Amino acid sequence: MDRQWSLEESAVVDAPPEVVYRLVSDLRNMGRWSPECRSVWILRPPARPGTRFVGFNRRGPFLWPTLGRVTRMVPDSEFVFDVGVFGLPIARWGYRFEPEGSGTRLTEFWQDLRTSGYRARAADLLGTVFAGTNPARRVALNRAGMRTTLARIARTATAGT
Repeated sequence: MDRQWSLEESAVVDAPPEVVYRLVSDLRNMGRWSPECRSVWILRPPARPGTRFVGFNRRGPFLWPTLGRVTRMVPDSEFVFDVGVFGLPIARWGYRFEPEGSGTRLTEFWQDLRTSGYRARAADLLGTVFAGTNPARRVALNRAGMRTTLARIARTATAGT
């Protein structure tokens, strides 16, 4: 089976794009929503393009940190960040916010950045050792995690409107 290098999931949130964007672009919220991310530490919030942060992740008995950097912020439209470990690129994560009726179509997307060479092989190995997930299994875990994350964001946004 060929490796899948990207993935996206969407949900309609009963809140306007500016509300959903404000929640999602505060990375400190990710620990409330993601089934793997337990918390995010940012030295000087709020996030801006170029902001670096540390993510603390857990799945079952596996614990691992990631270093991230916000790469794109378009208010009420798009929020994107890259994560890696030990200087190795791992993934690009992002969110798109599109008006839909009186709410927002929120799309979460993931792109695997472990594409070639010895650095990609090293990152694959680290993912297997520290996160307990080989590349073939990562897509299924991410899909399930994205669906959970989107549902939790939707509940939070709806409760706040």
